[in-house]
Amino acid sequence: MNLSELTNGQEGVIVKVKGHGAFRKRIIEMGFVRGKKVTVIKNAPLKDPIEYGIMGYKVSLRRSEASLIEVISRKEAEEMETTSFHGTFTDDLLARTATKKRKTINVALVGNPNCGKTTIFNQASGANEHVGNYSGVTIDIKSGNFHYKDYTLKVSDLPGTYSLSAYSPEEVFVREHISQELPDIIINVVDASNLERNLYLTSQLIDMDVRTVVALNMYDDFQKKGDKLDYTFLGKMLDIPFVPTVGSRGTGIDDLFKTVVQVYEDKAEQARRVKINYGENIEKAIGAIEQIAAEYPEISSNVSPRFLAIKLLEKDHVFKDKVNAGGFSSIINEAEKQRAKLESLFQEDTETVITDARYGFIAGAMKETYKENPQQRRRKTDVIDSVLTHRLFGFPFFFFFIWLMFQATFRLGEYPMGWIEEGVAMLSQWASSILTPGPFTDLIVDGIIGGVGGVIVFLPNILILFFFISFMEDTGYMARAAFIMDKVMHKIGLHGKSFIPLIMGFGCNVPAIMATRTIEDRNNRLLTILINPFMSCSARLPVYILLIGAFFPEHPGTVLFLLYGTGIALAVIVARIFKRFLFKKSDTPFVMELPPYRLPTLKSTTRHMWFKGSQYLKKMGGVIMVASIIIWFLGYYPRANEQTEAIETQKQELVDKYSALKQHSSAELSGKLEAEKQEKLTELNHIQEKVRHENSYIGRIGKSIEPAIQPLGFDWKMGVSLLSGVAAKEIVVSTMAVLYQTDDAEASGNAQLIEQIKNDKYPDGTPVFTTLSAISFLIFILIYFPCVAVIAAIKKEAGSWKWALFTIFYTTGLAYFLSLIIYQVGQLF
Repeated sequence: MNLSELTNGQEGVIVKVKGHGAFRKRIIEMGFVRGKKVTVIKNAPLKDPIEYGIMGYKVSLRRSEASLIEVISRKEAEEMETTSFHGTFTDDLLARTATKKRKTINVALVGNPNCGKTTIFNQASGANEHVGNYSGVTIDIKSGNFHYKDYTLKVSDLPGTYSLSAYSPEEVFVREHISQELPDIIINVVDASNLERNLYLTSQLIDMDVRTVVALNMYDDFQKKGDKLDYTFLGKMLDIPFVPTVGSRGTGIDDLFKTVVQVYEDKAEQARRVKINYGENIEKAIGAIEQIAAEYPEISSNVSPRFLAIKLLEKDHVFKDKVNAGGFSSIINEAEKQRAKLESLFQEDTETVITDARYGFIAGAMKETYKENPQQRRRKTDVIDSVLTHRLFGFPFFFFFIWLMFQATFRLGEYPMGWIEEGVAMLSQWASSILTPGPFTDLIVDGIIGGVGGVIVFLPNILILFFFISFMEDTGYMARAAFIMDKVMHKIGLHGKSFIPLIMGFGCNVPAIMATRTIEDRNNRLLTILINPFMSCSARLPVYILLIGAFFPEHPGTVLFLLYGTGIALAVIVARIFKRFLFKKSDTPFVMELPPYRLPTLKSTTRHMWFKGSQYLKKMGGVIMVASIIIWFLGYYPRANEQTEAIETQKQELVDKYSALKQHSSAELSGKLEAEKQEKLTELNHIQEKVRHENSYIGRIGKSIEPAIQPLGFDWKMGVSLLSGVAAKEIVVSTMAVLYQTDDAEASGNAQLIEQIKNDKYPDGTPVFTTLSAISFLIFILIYFPCVAVIAAIKKEAGSWKWALFTIFYTTGLAYFLSLIIYQVGQLF
């Protein structure tokens, strides 16, 4: 807890002091050091500042300053001492407990995209976070704890960023996390093969005056090139320890965290505070602003005054807004004055001047420590790129990979899909055999097993789809796909970077929408968000496979490919329309790293595939099971009405009639009569179940919307399935599995469900599902209302409900219009 959280009369022992510069130096000089007891005397009348007692004297601190001092209270100490200690907590014991708590180190992983940061996080924490070989995989903060010797390290994996400027949400997020959360140590993960570019971010961390350890990652690739680097000397020049690592293999991870502990305990050789010299004129400007900023601890306690001064010289709008909001006009005035001087002197904007100086410093450090292999050979990446990004062959290869992905999803998934179907059918039979007939048995067999089982059979298909997407991400091909598609994307009004979130949408639209944070321009980002739902996520795949298997069994892969292609075509058309009428045309440069190709291990790709697939399985036990139970209940009750009672009477009369006939018949004739009776009873049972469904609560809901959806070729069962799909698209299949249930326990199987769909008829005998209505239904599923999770993601990323509600209405309206056109026009032929 922080010192500011203690109440009047409470005592605590100081664990660590955070903050920067003059504030931290001053507060430590006044005795606020580790192990010292501090007592809250009283709060000022307005609750700020607060009077504290320490080392026999009293001192006043603002609440904001006290929040930068971490303490442990007696209550916390008692909770930490989980041993059999009994008695009074003395000051010495409280101090020892504070020392024990200080064994917790808060670490933040910071680095460029593609540097292997998340791989190191997974190695350290044992987590299974997604690692992709392209920009924007880590789209939010990930945290994990692990123990190293007698320390507990709380590691946070921050989004990949090239700098700490304010061009993209990731850059602002990382900067804010460092300045607000104040981690004890920053692990700056750099790609050893792209050292000069990666050190740009390192130089900004130096300006932020934070304790840093550099992980020289993917060092094996660097060594294969034959280049030489004296990283020990480079570390001495920058006063930052450098540790070679190979995150994918776990090499150097132990040394990395050993160094983290040394820096934390101030025992590392290179852990001082070097300042980057930007040249005499720039340094004078920085010093003038820094001197004024240091006078205001409200703003300089969390952020290094030097870093603040540099950012104001660079015209960083986020920092400028913060300083203005705090009323520190003197800082702004001085920054404007100094910036004008520099721009007049250099005849260049200050941001360019400082960037050039920063790269000049990096180039000087590299000249002293780095030696390139004079025998440069053609890299593997260049050879592969000469084919996969070729002017003529690039597009055919790309479309072939996408087609192969869908073909494998369907064809390879058939075998395990059949095994799961058999397992679900056997489970249904077993449950029916051991449970007493009645509502509870019907709930278990038809509601839970039938509903969840109807969706889980598609797990193999989804895993195969995720495997292909993960493989393309991990190898680096996904970035190439964005490269070759940039001109196409530009033609439709999108940015090349939009391509990766759109392709990610084939897996799940939620992380895909979150991945749009890598797009700097807000209009392009919003446009990508709005068309992302057209990318068929894995949740729609069960519906596609079910209906394609029923009506297009001869060419399933091709039909699936065309369905996904339709979504892409619609996205293109809608993007053009939105770009023209909703968003101002703005051209932003296409700047995107093309990482070297890397062959991922089968273990890593399989792990990513399973991690994504496990999210699908979690839905089985969560929203889909709950939805299946609700759908079953609404479809099961009420059980009795005049029509069902009349059918029950017919069944009894039928039984009595055949019983009387069998009394005066031979054994052979009795057998024939029994078979005839069972056949008629089965027919009456089916009629009775159909009547019950139509008169159930869900049947009434479906019947109420049926007039609106009949022009699309849909009946009430399709309407109910579509309504349930609002929660999650997988529920469409589980709803159909419940609605098309029969008295046969094997009805849980996918093949049986297909037969039920194909054999379902209207009262006049015409089939409900035809090839035309199936196409109409598939198009509707492709386009209409994204699931609630996607709507929530749109609201979060767009910043308001306006765009989320707009997405609901425009997608559903477009789905209705296109399905109407398809069905009505199709009936003319």
